[in-house]
Amino acid sequence: MRHRLLILIATLCLPLGAALAEAPVVLVLGDSLSAGYGIDTERGWVAQLAARIERAGLPHRVVNASVSGETTVGGLTRLPALLERHRPAVLVIELGANDGLRGWDFAVMRENLTRLVVQGREAGARVLLIGVRLPPNYGASYTDGFQAVFMEVAAEQGVPLVPTLLKGVAEDWSLMQADGLHPTAEAQERILDNVWPTLQPVLAD
Repeated sequence: MRHRLLILIATLCLPLGAALAEAPVVLVLGDSLSAGYGIDTERGWVAQLAARIERAGLPHRVVNASVSGETTVGGLTRLPALLERHRPAVLVIELGANDGLRGWDFAVMRENLTRLVVQGREAGARVLLIGVRLPPNYGASYTDGFQAVFMEVAAEQGVPLVPTLLKGVAEDWSLMQADGLHPTAEAQERILDNVWPTLQPVLAD
């Protein structure tokens, strides 16, 4: 009797498991801004993205491969295995902030972001690029040049771009943690609002 019950449970669960396995994957490759640094990860914008996708009636499931402190170099190291494992329909690239905070050369960052986009496309994924702004203490010349890298890569590769992930957030200190770099839990929905208008058409494509 117990054996038959186990078989019945397994049979009932099979369609759900198969559906999850077949659902198109949205793979988010980011840094601490997407990993939910300093907050409950379940309140982060990527976790909220999964709920918004469900409310929109889309079939996708979200895989958050973001790591705090990640750079474009680290992303290039990890991406091949992630593409092989998850075979995403959509790849969201949110990297570069830590390159900028380290003062890396723009040419290196541009090349790395381009390679990330190309790798995603070669794996069959539609790619969305997300840009960020650096704190003003880095100087106007460097901060403007830094943000221009995202626009250049997006234009050259023909991929959609969210120009500034923290638009309307970084300017409001009440929405930022004490370090001045990471948004609070209360800011996460606004961050998702910055991403969603550009991401939704990619999901529906």
